[in-house]
Amino acid sequence: MKRLLLSAALALAGVVHAQSIPVPPPASRPDAASFNYDLRPRQIAEGTWVIEGAVQDFSRANGCNIINTAFIATGAGVVVINTGPSRLYGEQQRRAIERITREPVMRVLELNLHPDYFFGNQAWADRPTQALAGSIAGMQAEGTAYADNLYRLCGDWMRGTESSPAREAVLPQTLQLGQHQLELQRLHGHTADDLVLLDHRTGVLFAGGLVFAERVPTTPHADFSAWLASLDALEQLITSGAAKTVVPSHGPVHTGLAGVQQTRDWLRWLTTLMQESAERGLDLGEVLRTPVPERFKRWAAQPAELHRSLTQWYPRYEQRALAEPVRRP
Repeated sequence: MKRLLLSAALALAGVVHAQSIPVPPPASRPDAASFNYDLRPRQIAEGTWVIEGAVQDFSRANGCNIINTAFIATGAGVVVINTGPSRLYGEQQRRAIERITREPVMRVLELNLHPDYFFGNQAWADRPTQALAGSIAGMQAEGTAYADNLYRLCGDWMRGTESSPAREAVLPQTLQLGQHQLELQRLHGHTADDLVLLDHRTGVLFAGGLVFAERVPTTPHADFSAWLASLDALEQLITSGAAKTVVPSHGPVHTGLAGVQQTRDWLRWLTTLMQESAERGLDLGEVLRTPVPERFKRWAAQPAELHRSLTQWYPRYEQRALAEPVRRP
């Protein structure tokens, strides 16, 4: 096992590990007695607010609110980004937005197919809810299973929630809304269709699930090589100066490359661990006991998210290793 860890470290030689991102105190303090998410929009740029979720794993204590949602008041209407994990969240999100701006909501965007991106859609039934076509197909295919799982995890926070996939497919494009030029890009890797939004007026990049900050990435729909390529594309946006502030769907809002670097570092370590473990013939139980490098230990959802990833993906690495011809001396 020591040789495996040394080999993995050597494979990552030359990687500059991202500095940590300060995790702010909880932006909201959910009250389970009254089922109040206590949503507190925080302005991060001109006309731009983020409602920050807990940097944690799903739990009843946080109302399963672990996602960052957002809205942009463009001067020509509001664009909402993600609607949270439940009908209740969506309703409270809508009221929070109405307290801040009188502009009407023109469209609601969901950045991928995962449930906390769109399970608040019931509160927005009178507005266009939009996502990439592949994300909508995934929402439709997996929505019932998502609902079953979240009801188990979140309990009564989910009362009255039904899976309500986005109703309109959106294409990659650039929208001029008021003074804000919003560029919608389709990338992939975290899921098959990852919608990214860059506001060229403010430099705010809504990176969706492609970037995790101070939290172990989730991987149920991952394509690891495509994900790494998408991180390279996001890095170019940041280093070019087009993107100044990064809003991940999970983790603190930040500037610079720290979130991109953290996510890349994790994916490289994880895939190297699985590849080399499979080549050595280790079974899943042995891999699950692998010590996590110190730089990852403090991240949220550790070790649960690592164990989920290994349980799902390691058998595929084993199958590939078994299919390769044995090298004999």
